[in-house]
Amino acid sequence: MELKRIVLGVTGGVAAYKAAELARLMVKDGLDVQVVMTEAARHFVGAATFQAITGHPVFTDLWDERVDNGMAHIDLTRGAEAILVAPASADFMAKLAHGRADDLLSTLCLARDCPLLLAPAMNRQMWEAPPTQRNAAQLKADGVTLLGPASGEQACGEVGFGRMLAPEDLLEALDARFQPKRLSGLKVLITAGPTFEPIDAVRGITNSSSGKMGYAVARAALEAGAEVTLISGPTCLAPPREAKTVAVSSAQEMLAAVEAAADAADIFIGVAAVADYYVLNRSEQKIKKDAHILTLELAPNPDILANISSRPKPPFCVGFAAESENLEEYAELKRRRKHLPLIVANDVTEAVGADAVQLILLDEAGKHVLEQADKRTQARRLIAHIAQLYNTRYQ
Repeated sequence: MELKRIVLGVTGGVAAYKAAELARLMVKDGLDVQVVMTEAARHFVGAATFQAITGHPVFTDLWDERVDNGMAHIDLTRGAEAILVAPASADFMAKLAHGRADDLLSTLCLARDCPLLLAPAMNRQMWEAPPTQRNAAQLKADGVTLLGPASGEQACGEVGFGRMLAPEDLLEALDARFQPKRLSGLKVLITAGPTFEPIDAVRGITNSSSGKMGYAVARAALEAGAEVTLISGPTCLAPPREAKTVAVSSAQEMLAAVEAAADAADIFIGVAAVADYYVLNRSEQKIKKDAHILTLELAPNPDILANISSRPKPPFCVGFAAESENLEEYAELKRRRKHLPLIVANDVTEAVGADAVQLILLDEAGKHVLEQADKRTQARRLIAHIAQLYNTRYQ
């Protein structure tokens, strides 16, 4: 498969050092990266660094003699899928907003025939300044995509908006542009992670779900163009920036959050590993350890997926079945019992906490095996299958 070609522009700013890590991640992700730097950027990071990472010579000069026809500003973007400028300084954004082209990077951005993405990075006051905000608004109106900035501590010691997004976030945003928009215009509700059922003030019943699969599904749905609401139990994961995330703890809290959002949802994907039971005799105080046996009374938690799928007009419901034996048999019984158009079966002994997993999709047409792959890949495959089933049913 031919590599996707990306032009990575680097302008002058402290965040330029992050561009080297971004270039490394892009190459690792299978992208063909061509770096173009401004003269100011070279004061922060050397061209040799990017050449070693990408395997390509770095261009900075509009009159570079390495381009035979003297048209580097045109040739360098030929066949490129996108231009990503990271960091994009306030000065560079001003140039683009006013159509100035006095160096190689600004000229090739003006002469491009591919999407342009900017990752702003500057001091908080520079970002908030009226001219910068006018320029940002003009660039958006011109069809340029702005990625960030984020809020946080800055090199100058101030705190606020102006930080460049992390390289991982920028790669994710770039990668999302290449995914088919199969769910464009649809609202997708997703649950993820474990639930926590309190025993006392500090202890509780939970499970070993990491939330990785649910978060991957949320990102894949966003990539597919959906508006995503993610209802998450306790995890250590950072939720997708574009998703509306609702943090919950117990199964009862998750049910309440799902019911509040279900009416607006077109698709509901229940990935969360919801605890089957909660503690009836919960103590509000920490139970002191003694020599006696502690007895807990457990009562069944509500079945969130069944509650939603049994509605008079339910969203398109997708369930997950994590089993340790008789995987396909138990998953299919669960699908039929809950009247689901699709259920995703996985072996709990192999999947929980793992980065790669095999999935088996069971629907009315039968079985579809998704051979083992990383969870991001599996989430994209799952979303493609959901979109196909949804479009067949409703369009």
